[in-house]
Amino acid sequence: MLKDILTKRQCEQLETLLKESEDIVLTCHVNADGDALGSCLAWAEVIRTVFGKEAQVIVPDRFPDFLQWLPNTERIIRYDKHKEGCDWTLKHCDLICCLDFNTASRVDEMQEALVQSPAKKLMIDHHLGPDIDTVLTVSHPEACSTCELVFRIVWQMGWFDALSKHFAVPLYCGMMTDTGGFTYNSTDPDIYFIISQLLTKHINKDKIYRNVYHTFSENRLRLMGYVLYEKLVVDAERNASFFTLTRDDLKRFQFMKGDAEGLVNLPLQMKGHRLSISLREDTERDDLVWVSLRSVDQFPCNEMAAQFFNGGGHLNASGGRLYCSIDEAVEVAKQAIAAFEHLLR
Repeated sequence: MLKDILTKRQCEQLETLLKESEDIVLTCHVNADGDALGSCLAWAEVIRTVFGKEAQVIVPDRFPDFLQWLPNTERIIRYDKHKEGCDWTLKHCDLICCLDFNTASRVDEMQEALVQSPAKKLMIDHHLGPDIDTVLTVSHPEACSTCELVFRIVWQMGWFDALSKHFAVPLYCGMMTDTGGFTYNSTDPDIYFIISQLLTKHINKDKIYRNVYHTFSENRLRLMGYVLYEKLVVDAERNASFFTLTRDDLKRFQFMKGDAEGLVNLPLQMKGHRLSISLREDTERDDLVWVSLRSVDQFPCNEMAAQFFNGGGHLNASGGRLYCSIDEAVEVAKQAIAAFEHLLR
């Protein structure tokens, strides 16, 4: 059986929150990934099925095409497309559920509206150092994903039997994507108990995998080859590598949001490789570079992200951003690799 993650008082508090709130908003971080979107859609299904209420999911911006197939994505509202209406909703709702982010800055342009909203706030998250002012915070950095935490809450509260495939599909998708298909941060036996229970809802886990990882465009595949052949810089002595994607590169391969997903994992297929860094120019801002870091074993991506890339995350998967040119970002990456040399060799 799964261990409880809520105290008795927290269980009572959570149930009261959801019963007494009439206008509920769910939101997640900018550039929503499978875990962010999956946890929002699954939690909305809980509120709909268990409490008979329609919760509004608002995301800061566009999410990748390879997640569009998830059930109920057509109900999601994008803040960047409907700012005025979303501002009004955030101002007048009773409860905001913050899923898969630990600080208000992670919602980007929605930050002011979120912080100033008088609504009560509930956080469910697995990132270190939560700092949002909430009435209830469920924070467990040791969890593989926020979707795992949503399942644990549902299981502990006794709601699981009432829920359907519309809950289980996005939840499995979030757990799968936040662990790279269960290849990292996924050694806890409880994860596989959770999967076994989700399968009782008749989800097709193989199809979920294909929908996420096997729906790339020709341009995405050619971009992958280009990165590996032309752009990858390997520091063999330090078992690390990095690559850049400039705006010209993205334009050449008709980049769409999500096309860079997973590219940073590819260099880790090299024997003995421990760290991979992706540096991608923003498509609009000249001075913004998005950074993704992936590692294996005990190399601390999150520490490197915090020290060098204004970011953070998990041991083996982190991210950040640099406000500089791509050439300057390359120098920062080189400095970061050199600074962590003792852990990479």
